[in-house]
Amino acid sequence: MPTSRAGTSSSRRPSPRGFTLMELLVVIALLSLVAVMVLPKLTVSQTMELNRSARQLAATIRYVQDRSITSKTPHRMRLEPGTGTVRVTRVLSDGSEGSPGESFLERPLLAEGVTVADVSTPRGGKVVSGEAVVRFDMAGLGDFTVIHLKGERDTAMTVMAYPSGKVTVADGYVEEPQ
Repeated sequence: MPTSRAGTSSSRRPSPRGFTLMELLVVIALLSLVAVMVLPKLTVSQTMELNRSARQLAATIRYVQDRSITSKTPHRMRLEPGTGTVRVTRVLSDGSEGSPGESFLERPLLAEGVTVADVSTPRGGKVVSGEAVVRFDMAGLGDFTVIHLKGERDTAMTVMAYPSGKVTVADGYVEEPQ
């Protein structure tokens, strides 16, 4: 009768290849826990980028309005609905448009993934494609303007600019001032 020493077996040991079911379950549980913690933060991050873009656009509108008044130089803000393109230009003495002359106004205003959904003014109506032009003359903003920004996952923010100089930002897609 064969005998074996304590702690050894006379049967053949399984080779140490592969993972046990318990090891796989622990790894899957850890990955699930990390995913549950990280995914909500990614959504919040995209919402924060939309919020930041709306506030930056509002600040730029205020700045361009003040700049137009103090420098007695008309400016234009060109927005392209369906894209994230917003450009500020300065109206030159010959009527053509040129660089605003300030690097702050030449950089991208909207974060990646944020687009202009539409632009509404009483004079121009609602522009959903092509180009919308917001005019700032020597007295400031000419028309009440509503700009809707769209983020990923159909989130929206509304920027409302008043000729008085007031600019507000609202969560969601807001049509009328409140």
